[in-house]
Amino acid sequence: MRLSLRQLKLFESVARHSSFTRAAEEMHLTQPAVSIQIKQLEMAVGLPLFEQIGKRIFLTDVGVELHKVCTEMLEALARFEMNVADRKGLKQGKLRLAVTTTAKYFVPRLLGPFCERYPGIDVSLKVSNRERLLERLANNRDDVYILGQPPGHLPVQSRSFLENRLVPVAHPEHPLAGETRISLQRLAEEPFVMRESGSGTRMATEEFFQERGVAIRVRMELGSNEAIKQAVMGRLGVAVLSQNTVTLESAVGQIAILDADGFPIVRHWHLVWPADKKPSVVAQAFYDYLEEKAQEPGG
Repeated sequence: MRLSLRQLKLFESVARHSSFTRAAEEMHLTQPAVSIQIKQLEMAVGLPLFEQIGKRIFLTDVGVELHKVCTEMLEALARFEMNVADRKGLKQGKLRLAVTTTAKYFVPRLLGPFCERYPGIDVSLKVSNRERLLERLANNRDDVYILGQPPGHLPVQSRSFLENRLVPVAHPEHPLAGETRISLQRLAEEPFVMRESGSGTRMATEEFFQERGVAIRVRMELGSNEAIKQAVMGRLGVAVLSQNTVTLESAVGQIAILDADGFPIVRHWHLVWPADKKPSVVAQAFYDYLEEKAQEPGG
């Protein structure tokens, strides 16, 4: 069975994206060129690797097996290339980073100095909600993940590296905006605007109130922090958000951070990766960089 490395890279890209078009874009080829290469690969294997249902493509059983082998082989090759570069005193390769939507407010500021320090490293950043991020984690799609709370149902390793302070917010003209030491009972009288179920911020907020025996009333569920901020500015209720997400709005007077008992809820951001996955040279460089930043004053 003659399988070229180029064919396997193309196959892995198509399988990862479930799309010939997106694979072609990633590999800088035309879609017909990708299709021809995949056809030749299927002829070499002797069985179909994909099946089309409607407009979507799926891996066949043989395709799933080849994808596992292909992923392991390409990861091993990438580790070898990075190790060779590391022995030459270089840091080269690709870092595939996936973060929750809340983390997108600070991660780019961390990546800037990292990329300046290691100009040979290309960074791919994927931003998703927690549910989709955990799917990517379970399927080992990325090198490292940044989450507010590591999953309890998946075998993972994790490191905390940065505080995540959750604060209650309201419209600047809200009656509570000028008060101090607001009781949780008084805060709970207000309608809350919350993220969807499964969100790390929502889980932490609900746990915080439940531990103190205080029930909150959820008026509205929204799928993003931006939508929640707009709802708060539209006087639809109060919310609990990561302080990272409201830095700009609070500075210009569009959102008020409330002074409530027990707040901020101090959590931590975590680097997470599969338990049985050995970090690449590039991933290890990123871990070490974040630990260094965390130890700096104000880190």
